[in-house]
Amino acid sequence: MPPASIHPTPPPAPAHGLAFGQLLNLPNALTLARIVSIPFFLALLSKHRYTDALYLFGAAALTDGLDGAVARWFDMRTEIGAYLDPFADKLLLVSAFVVLTIENSIPAWLLGVVLIRDIVIVFGYFMFAFFTGERPPMRPTYLGKGSTFLQLFCVIGALARAGLKWPLCWTGLLYLTLAVTASAGLHYAYQGLRWLSTREPEMFE
Repeated sequence: MPPASIHPTPPPAPAHGLAFGQLLNLPNALTLARIVSIPFFLALLSKHRYTDALYLFGAAALTDGLDGAVARWFDMRTEIGAYLDPFADKLLLVSAFVVLTIENSIPAWLLGVVLIRDIVIVFGYFMFAFFTGERPPMRPTYLGKGSTFLQLFCVIGALARAGLKWPLCWTGLLYLTLAVTASAGLHYAYQGLRWLSTREPEMFE
């Protein structure tokens, strides 16, 4: 009787999930670099080194447009990147707004509107996901992009001391940012309620 052949055990199949290479592709690396730059930016602000802070903020803002462009051009979009990019934007902007408001460079009423809009969006997203068992699509609107663009300009203007050099233009920018940010928040709320109206709450199924 011939000896039984011994077959080596095949290696386990790789687990399906987020690969490390996908996490650290070029667009996500740019986004992570923007997050890493925030403590250095805040340190410069705390030392009143506004010119250096302006250069660093400008470089961070540049990566905001660059990571999305690279992801689209080279088809390197990932699911985590869709969440990480807006998180990095909000973390950078809110941190800058809070510190510049404390420094009396940005009015508190504008900070309040920015925070309320972001809180409503984040709270609404998790509330909809909880009640429906689905993740609502994260698609930035033109108003949302416009409000982010104007908020970036407000931070740049505050660092460049635009309120002292061009007071009328600075005041106009602040009120325009207020109007567009509030409109974007209302539009996101409308879109969320419209999306929710087409779903049946999971708890009632």
